[in-house]
Amino acid sequence: MKFRKHLKAGKYGLQIWQDESWKTARKGSAVYKQFLFATGQTELDLNDPKPFAPKSYRDFMLFEQHYISAASNFAKTNRPGAYAFTQIYKKLTGKTHPKLKPAPLWYQQPIFYMGGHMNFFGHGADIKWPDYSSLIDYELEIGFVLAKPLFNATATEAEAAIGGFVVFNDFSARDVQMPEMNSGFGPQKSKHFANSISAEFVTADEILPRINQLTGTVNINDKQISEVSSEGMQFSLGEALAHVSKDEYLYPGEFFGTGTLPGGCGLESGHMLNKGDEINISIDGIGSLTNIIV
Repeated sequence: MKFRKHLKAGKYGLQIWQDESWKTARKGSAVYKQFLFATGQTELDLNDPKPFAPKSYRDFMLFEQHYISAASNFAKTNRPGAYAFTQIYKKLTGKTHPKLKPAPLWYQQPIFYMGGHMNFFGHGADIKWPDYSSLIDYELEIGFVLAKPLFNATATEAEAAIGGFVVFNDFSARDVQMPEMNSGFGPQKSKHFANSISAEFVTADEILPRINQLTGTVNINDKQISEVSSEGMQFSLGEALAHVSKDEYLYPGEFFGTGTLPGGCGLESGHMLNKGDEINISIDGIGSLTNIIV
């Protein structure tokens, strides 16, 4: 089922997509209760445009090609000599240079970081450019939320606990991120200033069967910048969640991102954000998400 928050008479109600149109999901109805269960909520926030407010936030990095493309373009722009060497290496060996690939641990277990869950914005919201950064990027990701608790779960159990999916934009201050990552302590202010999720929410039963065949687009100021695909995850969502749940309790309402879909950020496309830009990202079967950078 596909739901969305909808503004009417100054309050946000719930709608469900049925028979090729949006219809009101009445409070107390079966579909209304199913939405609350799937999103880990006990009641609907009538003042919030988001389908739910995350109770926590973890972001995975599941796509190798995203890392390779971003690292390659960064090297090409900032370290042209090193980039030229990696291209010679690839021409001679037919392989990507190890310096452009994730660390060995990435291939052994799902990698993630804990982000700030209190600065999430909805569709149509203005995103304030942080004063401490001069280089802001977008990241098109698939977001998903738990409907059931987990602890030491198997991959099958973990996948069954997913309530549903949203379009997710993980905004990033790239000039701040690089030194933070080099500190060995992970991203901090580079990631915590803003994230956004779509008004549309789609239950897991509609998305999981084709989670590896989703496509999406990035548009800036009505110009298409890139097309993306969810193909090529190193670990399944069930495997990723099972890893997080090792001797750790997870609860309904906790939110996760897949990491950037290949081609879904400015580091890869070469199109970074500017003040005044309207950024729209979409994923087929889920929805779209628009924000303006101010």
